[in-house]
Amino acid sequence: MAQAQFHKNQRVYVKPVGTWALIERVVPYWTKGLNEPIRVNYDVGMGREFEADELQQEMSYDQPINGEGEEWRIVRMQNKWQSEDETNQHPYPGTYPVLVTGEADWGGWRVPGAEYALSPTRVERQARMMISTPRLSAVVKQLSEWAKRSPAEIPDPLLEVVREARELIDYIGNAIE
Repeated sequence: MAQAQFHKNQRVYVKPVGTWALIERVVPYWTKGLNEPIRVNYDVGMGREFEADELQQEMSYDQPINGEGEEWRIVRMQNKWQSEDETNQHPYPGTYPVLVTGEADWGGWRVPGAEYALSPTRVERQARMMISTPRLSAVVKQLSEWAKRSPAEIPDPLLEVVREARELIDYIGNAIE
């Protein structure tokens, strides 16, 4: 089974042609009796349909953020319950964010559609915060390690921040234990 990896009006790099284009249509190929299409192609207005492996999405803040070996990112999924026209006030009409926390484009975290519909801007902000967590964690760890190496150099106003950083590192590191 196949799922769409890109959405309509998304800017992509078309590898065989070597240029950028907007996806004009997502073209699913269905077989009777199946709940999902057997493959999905994309029309970018260049005379033929392209497969997902021939396209590359534009790099943005939604791309992997590395921190302590983690690669979290946001992928956009098609909204099944509302059309693009019904959601034109949303930041990304017709889609919702899915946080992927592994190498594959599945797994991770999702928000219920009803909650997204109530406050799409808030959910988009939360998604960006969540994918930034590994990098923020790495920054906090660096701050804490610097404070351990040079305790005499820490200004008094920063002492409380360093203490909180150490507590957060301990909390994250001991979450499973």
